[in-house]
Amino acid sequence: SGFFNINKLKKFCKNNSNLFGHVTKNNIPGVEFSTGSLGHGLPVASGIAFSLKKKKRKNNIYCILSDGECDEGSTWEAALFSSHHKLNNLTVIIDHNKIQSFGKVSTILKLNPFIDKWKSFNWKVREVDGHCHADLYKSLMKKKQSKPQVIIAHTVKGKGVSFMENKLKWHYKSPSSKELNESLKNLK
Repeated sequence: SGFFNINKLKKFCKNNSNLFGHVTKNNIPGVEFSTGSLGHGLPVASGIAFSLKKKKRKNNIYCILSDGECDEGSTWEAALFSSHHKLNNLTVIIDHNKIQSFGKVSTILKLNPFIDKWKSFNWKVREVDGHCHADLYKSLMKKKQSKPQVIIAHTVKGKGVSFMENKLKWHYKSPSSKELNESLKNLK
């Protein structure tokens, strides 16, 4: 997007680089707020959607969350806020790969009944195969309702790469040059 030279990406998660695993707004041009599995994504997106709605602007806000972020209370507080204010200009896509930073979602903090929770918070819920771009697109193009919508995108961490699929270590680990070449062969 032109915020910095693309060669800078070679220093991602390396010592003395400002391209951390969790991006911070003060270190990288183009980053508007700090991120991480801190539950900030939905509260910020909800605030933006609320502001736009108050100004009678037609913009739509899209927020991508991990299933692990749904462990955070601020995520659920924002979900309540969004439905209360009928933020139908807000769409959340949850990467539901069932693995988070320290283990399986079901072991760390059970989310089930996950779908029913969102419904009980008065959200329109759609479930899709998160690896099927056509399914995601169709869900995003469906007619807006009078409430916010969440798309539960069922995925597999490391999908298509034999040595990465459903492996926790790839939550943080970057592939070596050899592993990168092997993974690219797997994806062909």
